[in-house]
Amino acid sequence: MKRLHRESPLRFLLVFLGLFLIFYYFNIFYFSITSRGSHYVPFFDEYLNYIRWLRNVLLTVSKSIVNILGFTCISNDHQLLVAGHGIIDVVYSCLGLGVMSFFTAFVIAYPKKFKPKFIFLITGLVCIQILNVLRFVLLAVLWDKKTNLILDHHTIFNIVIYIIITITLYFWVKQD
Repeated sequence: MKRLHRESPLRFLLVFLGLFLIFYYFNIFYFSITSRGSHYVPFFDEYLNYIRWLRNVLLTVSKSIVNILGFTCISNDHQLLVAGHGIIDVVYSCLGLGVMSFFTAFVIAYPKKFKPKFIFLITGLVCIQILNVLRFVLLAVLWDKKTNLILDHHTIFNIVIYIIITITLYFWVKQD
């Protein structure tokens, strides 16, 4: 079998798709073993639950920003409540793990040297979560379920974040 060259577009596509599927479905699998139910593994939930850790960081940072903005805000393990505004439920799909899987797979698969990849990957993942926190803050302060029944903030966020990622990846790829 002919070996694919490191910079082959076909190699990039295969590695990208393979990594994306691995990352994406690993996150779903991990969520299933750290959520009480038929596949629950208490050890992973108690000691290695990066999904809960990410949710807690996002909620804590969002709550702090909302409080700094002058609103009274509290949170628990899954929700953000702003007095006089309502509750935001932060479920698995709100964490950005699918977006992060896409971004990570693309950056790893793209044929560049390790150092620029690593710096771009870490910076990009942090920026994705900063945008996620911004979304939570805006929703906590502005969004009202009663008046915005047609607005699907999750879909809008995904569209915006993928546009930003696409533009960012385009300029990153063109850097060389």
